[in-house]
Amino acid sequence: MLKQHRELSMSIRRTIENNDEAGIRPSKTYQSFVAAAGGHHELNFIEKDVRNYITREVRNVSEQEDAKEFGKYFLRMKEKNPNFFFELELEEDQSIKLAFWADARSRAAFEYFGDVISFDTTYNTNRYNLVCGSFVGVNHHGQSTLLGCSLMKNEEIESFKWLFQCWLRCMGGNTPKGFLTDQCASMKRALEACMPTTVHRWCIWHIMKKIPSKLNGYKGHADIEQHMSHVVWNSHSKDSFDRNWNDFLVNFGLADNKWLSDLYEDRHIWVPIYLDHHFWAGMRSTQRSESMHSFFNKYITRNSSLIQFVKQYDNCLGSREQAERESDAADFHTVIPCATKSSIEAQFQDAYTHAKFREVQAQFRGKANCITRLKNSALGYSVYEVGEQVSSSIFDKFAVTYDSVAAEVKCQCLLFESRGILCRHALSVLSFEQVSQVSPRYILERWSKKVKRQHTHIKSSHDEPLMEPRSKRFDQLVFRSQNICEFAFESEELTAILHRAYDNVMAEMEALKAKRKGTSSLSHEDANLESVNELQSPPRIRTRGRPKNRLGSKLEKQIANATKKKKTKVLSEINLFDAASAAHSNCSQYQGQVINYQLRVQAAGDNSLGV
Repeated sequence: MLKQHRELSMSIRRTIENNDEAGIRPSKTYQSFVAAAGGHHELNFIEKDVRNYITREVRNVSEQEDAKEFGKYFLRMKEKNPNFFFELELEEDQSIKLAFWADARSRAAFEYFGDVISFDTTYNTNRYNLVCGSFVGVNHHGQSTLLGCSLMKNEEIESFKWLFQCWLRCMGGNTPKGFLTDQCASMKRALEACMPTTVHRWCIWHIMKKIPSKLNGYKGHADIEQHMSHVVWNSHSKDSFDRNWNDFLVNFGLADNKWLSDLYEDRHIWVPIYLDHHFWAGMRSTQRSESMHSFFNKYITRNSSLIQFVKQYDNCLGSREQAERESDAADFHTVIPCATKSSIEAQFQDAYTHAKFREVQAQFRGKANCITRLKNSALGYSVYEVGEQVSSSIFDKFAVTYDSVAAEVKCQCLLFESRGILCRHALSVLSFEQVSQVSPRYILERWSKKVKRQHTHIKSSHDEPLMEPRSKRFDQLVFRSQNICEFAFESEELTAILHRAYDNVMAEMEALKAKRKGTSSLSHEDANLESVNELQSPPRIRTRGRPKNRLGSKLEKQIANATKKKKTKVLSEINLFDAASAAHSNCSQYQGQVINYQLRVQAAGDNSLGV
């Protein structure tokens, strides 16, 4: 427990560094050491030492150096792959105002998954209170994929304009079809200016979450929330929504509520029935962006540096890439069996990724709750009414049309239009019409597992740590040692051979170390960058109490003592010449050296003190 007996070996330090970069908390790192050692008492350090090492050595980046390391990171990534993109907007004092970056893999993935984007901002990710914004798309497995990241000093309109224009330049000027954000007026105006042809959608989850706080003062606010949700989610046409909304306001006396009035004016950017005829890849909220932010928030705090943030962003990119690779491998090596004998289901089984085929199967199972009734038919064009039992006493009705000539089916629920998945109502009609194969237009390439996508051949950006030579040598030795141990542990004979080799090598190294023990020199003739990097500072001397501003010599102490004695003996007669003579008499023991003191008269404006 004594501080002088506690130390972290090179092996421990490298493990701490690697775990910190991977986002593993210090407490978990320490517990892994305890488990490996066989208990707390077997370790010669405590958890506080691990935390102190991380704070002082691993994360010790000053605010002056942080921005420089942030810029160096971008330059290293650009050098590794020229398609890495970044832009910075600086203040007059050269501090960072706005930053955006996207790696080469994200730029290539935009070609396939840039049709719908979710953008959201979050706080408390760095010590400078810069706002983090992430551009998130959906890949062919329905997984979130990062398509760019930003840091902003504020959320003003001009800041968002700069960011969106920068992102468009990064993606070759191609605008997405749909863009999801939270209910932010600055974002809305910036999007209208930068992407006028893009359909803007507000996150419906954020709006519905505000109902309790906005309507809490009304009597029966729980019933108000329930009825409003029913109007929003169960209106299957624009006209029915308008009627249901007006009835809702009248029934609860909410016609004068400004918040609800504003929401109705903006209904075209948040109500599902006004938006679901556009493709949204299954997104109705910004929760995909928020899930990315929750990843950051596990490992990033308000005290984190910029370089820590980009390292964790790299980790997030790597985890997303790995998830996609694993899903691609599962699609290639395994097959999900069909749940029915339908040849239409077999079509989707052959074409779609596992995740999307499971969504199709969910619609086939839901078809069992549907009852199909033909309302009218003429010249191959039929109109059906499909009743779906959603509970024991509630049936929802949907109008479905089928054109046998064009092989086209359309449902009122707009599931295919918004998510790219044929709904159970349409499948019921196709089954009623005895259709064995759906038109290729209903098998989207967007969800296909057979498309060769170029971004899968590009690795996500990852910054290699800048290690000192000693750490590099240690890692190389550990790597080779592990390979030897993997070979030797198979039998007792091989293990004994390795033990003898270890003993011989250790004896030889100890002998060499003892021979070289002592001082060493470093001259300009044989010095190089590696040897200079290995230079260590002299050991720090810790003193008790507050150190003096200047440590005086022995002579100065004798002079001070003599002066003090003289002052106490003859306070009224002391002068500078007496002090000098006393000093001269006291310094005769120093080999006859004479100390001359001169009184220098201060000039006007001279703040220095001279004796």
